Amino acid sequence: MSLAGSEASSRAADPWSEAGEAPRVARSAELEARSVRKDYGGLRAVADISFRVCGGEILGIVGPNGAGKTTLFDVITGLTKATCGDVLFDGASIIATSVHRRCRLGLARTFQQPTVAGTLTVYENVLLGSYFGQPRVHWQGVADSPETYAEQLLDFVNLANKRNWLADPLGLLDKKRLMLGSALATGPRVLLLDEPFGGLNTHEIGVTLELLWRIRDLGVAVVCIEHVMRALTRLADRVLVMHHGRALFQGTPQDMVGDQTVIDVYLGTQGVPRPPV
Repeated sequence: MSLAGSEASSRAADPWSEAGEAPRVARSAELEARSVRKDYGGLRAVADISFRVCGGEILGIVGPNGAGKTTLFDVITGLTKATCGDVLFDGASIIATSVHRRCRLGLARTFQQPTVAGTLTVYENVLLGSYFGQPRVHWQGVADSPETYAEQLLDFVNLANKRNWLADPLGLLDKKRLMLGSALATGPRVLLLDEPFGGLNTHEIGVTLELLWRIRDLGVAVVCIEHVMRALTRLADRVLVMHHGRALFQGTPQDMVGDQTVIDVYLGTQGVPRPPV
């Protein structure tokens, strides 16, 4: 499947296999970073980064290795304490809120390396997320039991046929889909994705694009770190380019690929194909 044809096919697909109201976000969220800074001694890993993203929108974050992208995610999710600045969720500061509390507010994350409970089954991994989060608070149309909701999500991420497989032997694509299913099980209104396309071939990138478009269409706000530019320029509504911890560019993918500073610092002279207008 070509990347160009993925979005059209995703629109025609029914993401939920059961009849009735499809689960989706009950109330859209807004995530805002205000002048977020993170210092490690004399090293400024993140330097006064600001952005805002709302439900049903995808913000891409790109930049060279060491630009501070993952550190920014660590600050937003509470894994790392900010040096200064603020993170707001629906207008309220969460900068001093614990990691688990941020999750229960509706903020979830996946990681660069596949992070699954390898000795549990695929089903048990997703079920664990549904017990930890608050899907029935933040989403509508969620099944009454966590067990049924977990089954729904396995259908959504196309892992129902591997329900009883142990997670550890899964291939890369399936582990990434399982991470997404487990994150969705918490009932997120904002989802942070760290390199969801990393290591995938062209067909697998197309499959993942379809899945992320469907997640966006549920009303989730998505923030995505990525290096695979041919995928990100199709996926994102807006892009933040980071370099040495600072914001180098913010705007549309169309404008980014033509920005000379971004080309010089990150894209290179060949750039990337322009996304469709």
